[in-house]
Order: sequence, then structure tokens, then C-alpha cells
Amino acid sequence: MRGGTALLFSLALFAGLASYARAADTSSIYHTPLAGEPGQIDFMGEKVTIPPLDRSDMTSITLGASLLTPQQGGTTALPVAVFYHRRIKDEYRARYTVSLFVNELEYDRNLGSVELVTHFENYTLPVQQSEVLGGQEMKGTSLYWGTLLGSVGAGWRIPVYPREVDNDLRLQLLGRVGYFYADTGKDTAANLSVPNDTMLYGARARVHYDTMRRNLLELPHQGFAAGGDLDLMHRYKWSEQSATAARGGNRDYLQLSGYLAGAAGIPGRSERDRLIYCAYAGHTFNNNGDRFNAFRLNGASFPSEADDVVRPHYTGIIYDNIPVTSYATVSAGYRRELTFFLYLSLYGSYIWADRATVEGANRVTFRGKDGGAGTITLDSAFLWDSSFYLAYTWESGVIRNGRSGGGYTVMWNKLF
Repeated sequence: MRGGTALLFSLALFAGLASYARAADTSSIYHTPLAGEPGQIDFMGEKVTIPPLDRSDMTSITLGASLLTPQQGGTTALPVAVFYHRRIKDEYRARYTVSLFVNELEYDRNLGSVELVTHFENYTLPVQQSEVLGGQEMKGTSLYWGTLLGSVGAGWRIPVYPREVDNDLRLQLLGRVGYFYADTGKDTAANLSVPNDTMLYGARARVHYDTMRRNLLELPHQGFAAGGDLDLMHRYKWSEQSATAARGGNRDYLQLSGYLAGAAGIPGRSERDRLIYCAYAGHTFNNNGDRFNAFRLNGASFPSEADDVVRPHYTGIIYDNIPVTSYATVSAGYRRELTFFLYLSLYGSYIWADRATVEGANRVTFRGKDGGAGTITLDSAFLWDSSFYLAYTWESGVIRNGRSGGGYTVMWNKLF
């Protein structure tokens, strides 16, 4: 099915299901079940009891895949497997996301008026990574490369309304130490610039503010989250990797990123109808960006979890490895609660970005591109304390770097 036809079919399906749900919605006062809250719901003439959930202690695994049509470079399908754990106590807060080759671990210890913040992340894919042009993989740009980065510092956190476990104001100042490596592969062009393996040193300042209530499926329901990060990094051994960098080269670089995401009601409508929005922006100062320090745009499901909402997000992406040195993106949508465990959403998105591209046979540079996307999603609770996510996305060409296309995503999340 071609992208335009598939999108029109999805829109028709969305309209039909939403119309059916509105016709079935006879209650003038309705309360959407919120994350962690116990309650009772009338469903098909029966009383359904929703048990309470301790959101301070959550462990889950997510399995899924995306199918790209047409393929992106040499990639047709992308498997996903992530282990997630969050535990929040008076003495400490811990959050871990583990997917073997891309991991993020944070442990914050309460010391009274401040927190000791420790953080580790790695991006160490065991495959050659190459850039894409016109939807085609440019194999001459292929390299094995990755980063490991540890951070430690001080933080200050205060609860904010509505005082759920993920509603707070956080201020953090971290020192960072890491390691970068790169190596050629069988497809690497002979004259491709390959950077040195090197130590990394830097600092990060963070401000995060979250007032969102989430619904039964942990989707944004009311309120907003906003914040930003400022990163200053130094690469100890480095060779120039950017033709547009300032005179001093890009061994040192400064990056600023910010975000806003949330949900709100629609005047005159019940809680079943929600407006959803998010906006993200980032900038690498003095043109000191390259494919190794670029922001990596994320996509797939709409950001919701308090620490995941921070990541650069473009709803039109079903592939989370798009390198950009500066970007601005906004997504807005409508979500309809078909019943208490089933949600149908429609989003439109716009993006502008300095995206990685290829000049000549293998020279990687960055050029400004803009485009739009449309996405339809279905989120549902499922058996065995699990949920699933289905989506179709069509995107105008920023992601495949000159070629439009779409894709289908399915995710299954099991809570333990």
C-alpha cells in the first residue's frame, strides 16, 4: 500500500472509530482512569475494578518492531527490546533502561537539602553505521563507533503539583567523563576521515519541570513538562570533523536543547477528548557539530514518561537514529478515549533540522531540511498487566534524506 493511500485509509478509520465512540458516550460527566488510581468503570453493563498501582516501583519489558516502507538505506525492519526499571524512595531514586547496546542508568541519593546524582549512558552498536541520501545507504561513510559516558554531580529536587511520583522541579549540575572510539569496516571508503579514539570531558546543567498527570496507560492526560540541557564537552584527541566549524575546530563544543510537552482538555467536551502537543529544539554553537556529537532524534510513541520526555522527539520518525546538529520540531494531535483501556490518536508534525547528509562519494556534512508528517496510533491495555501500541506514520522526506515514506510500528509492554 503506498504511503498516501495508507494515510487516507488511516484517517478514514480514525474518523469512523471516533464517531462511533462519541455516539456511545452518553455520560455528561466522565473521569478518565489516571495512572496509579484505583476505581470502578462501567463497561458493557459490567462493573470493572481497577486496582491501585504503586508507580514508585515499576519494572517492565518492551518488545516490538517497526517496518519501513520503503526501506531506509539497507534497513527494512527494526526490532526493539528494552528493559525498564524505576524505583523511588525517600532515600534514593533509581531509573534504568537497558537494551544491551544502548543503555541509560541513573541513581540519585538524597543527602538532605541536595541529591548526589550519578548517571551512565552508552551508545555502542556492534554494527557499521552509515549515512543515508535519497533513502539509499551510502556505504562509503560506514564506521564502527560509539561512546560511553559517566556523570556525577549535585542536584536539587522539589515536588510540584499534582505531587505524583514524577511531578517535580529538578536542577542538576554534573561533571562528565567518557570515552569515544571509532574504527573502519569492510565498506569504509579509503579516504573517509576517521577520528581518533579519545577520552571525553565535560559538564552538563539541567532544568526539568513536570506537572503532567498520566492516564491508565501512562499517556499524557493533563498538564505539561518543560526544561532544557546545556552541555559543554571536550574531546582530548581529535581531528577536524566539520567543514563549517569555527576556526578553532570542533574538539570543544557547546550544545543547548529544550522541550515542552503536555496535554489539555477541549472546552465543552468530556475527559475522553484530549489535545496533545510537544515541541523540541536544539542548537550546536559555532557550527561545531559532526556526526559523532550530533543530537539523535527519537520517534515512535508520543513521549510520556518523565525522564523519556526530555529526549529530542519528532513524531514522524519510526527510526531513532537521525543525526542533526540543530533542529526545531513541533507535533500536535487529538486523542480519543474509545473506552477506558483503548485510545485512538492522530498527530501532525513539522520539523526543521540541519541533518547529516553526504556530499560526493563519502563526505559527511549537514544541510538544513524541513518537512512534515502524519501519524495515527492505537494504544490499548492488554492481558497479563500489559499494553500494546500500534502506529502508522507517513513522512515527507527529512528522515530518509530526500525520499518520502512511511512505516508501521507495533510495541508490546509487559509490567511486572
